[in-house]
Amino acid sequence: MGIVEEAHNVRVLGSGERIIVLGHGFGTDQSVWKHLIPHLVEDHRVILYDNMGAGPTNPEYFDFDRYSTLEGYAYDVLAILEELQVESCIFVGHSVSAIVGALASITRPDLFSKIVMISASPRYLNDVDYYGGFEQEDLDQLFEAMRSNYKAWCAGFAPLAVGGDMDSVAVQEFSRTLFNMRPDIALSVAQTIFQSDMRQFLSLVTVPCHIVQSMKDLAVPVVVSEYLHTHFGGHSIVEVMASDGHLPQLSSPDIVIPVLLRHIRFDIAV
Repeated sequence: MGIVEEAHNVRVLGSGERIIVLGHGFGTDQSVWKHLIPHLVEDHRVILYDNMGAGPTNPEYFDFDRYSTLEGYAYDVLAILEELQVESCIFVGHSVSAIVGALASITRPDLFSKIVMISASPRYLNDVDYYGGFEQEDLDQLFEAMRSNYKAWCAGFAPLAVGGDMDSVAVQEFSRTLFNMRPDIALSVAQTIFQSDMRQFLSLVTVPCHIVQSMKDLAVPVVVSEYLHTHFGGHSIVEVMASDGHLPQLSSPDIVIPVLLRHIRFDIAV
């Protein structure tokens, strides 16, 4: 196993000619894909990895400068693909990883046959003629809550993000992976993600993008998926699901998994 594979806890499952790479969002790790993986491994080679800073990764490897922008994560994706000698893949990215995959595809479009995006946003802050869902004051309060009592913040944020009640398995699962992150790293990652603005790069994304979005999502309003659709440089398609929350593949697998499988298996009709 190479250094990159080891650092990101890379796992390769299943067999098949088509390769699927699964990238997780903030506060989770590769375990967030547990409901999807069994449906893929018979026909595909599935590559799983942890973003640097996620709970299972070695915090000593986290470079605060490198990961102060999303480009650092995009370079990691390219490094993983290079180390595994992947020539082409379907990239399925949740939340920030959807945008990270899109950034990576700008540098190496040949490596991505398509990107399936779940709960993706190019900018979380509201702006003139743009509704991202948050005001700066909201984010400042969020960061301060993380700074002052990370454990209490996790307990409060998890049910809001998942959109379930406190006792749901999905909320407990997200609470666990959130709490596994080192607090200072979690704060840094959250600041990088929530303060990012990737709108200027969208027109450079030329690979087909399948945008999948929950009807109700605390972090990403539905209008954001339409914004992505109209600003990507290549072909794209949007599907809004009857699911609730920012981690629908975890909280509503019965609704979400069939949708994801359809977007993985079928291409955009042009």
